[in-house]
Amino acid sequence: MNHNPANLPDEALVAEYAAGNNNAFDILLKRHQSRVFSFIYSLVRDNDAANDIFQETFIKAIMTIRQGRYNESGRFGGWLSRISHNLIIDYFRQAKADNTVSADSGDGLVFNRRELSEGTVEDSIVADQITADVRRLVDALPDVQRQVLEMRYYQDMSFKEIAEATGVSINTALGRMRYAILNMRRMADAHGIALSV
Repeated sequence: MNHNPANLPDEALVAEYAAGNNNAFDILLKRHQSRVFSFIYSLVRDNDAANDIFQETFIKAIMTIRQGRYNESGRFGGWLSRISHNLIIDYFRQAKADNTVSADSGDGLVFNRRELSEGTVEDSIVADQITADVRRLVDALPDVQRQVLEMRYYQDMSFKEIAEATGVSINTALGRMRYAILNMRRMADAHGIALSV
């Protein structure tokens, strides 16, 4: 019987890699790299830092599997997200200690937006302003609320995936999302910010 390793579930590939089949890890990497990198980038918003954290995530995964310490049956993707999540926290702690993170990191967003394919220049400017305002509101949220909101809207992760990645219950993740939206509405009202055209 000819089985294609690319069709194997994550856990079978982890077992194959642990047994010495390096190709199995290549398949796991290809399967998860896009989502893991997008998740990291959505939080650090710096390409070099995101690449560093991405590589470190997979190095930690390799070391854990090689040392026989992997025991997350059925949840390889969630496990990778937790590793990267912890590395992101370390990155921000280090950056804070180095005093290199600017509170104004969202300022360049207006200029980095893709051009809208339809509408007038004015519509594009208004849409970009709303995007920049929303980004500032998101950045002003408490960390745990911002994180859930970014995972849900920028990463399109399910609440189950968010709960696994952050190590909390689904109810806690839902609660954080609810408070994030309430806080954004409150801040928008307080500052006279329109959240739609």
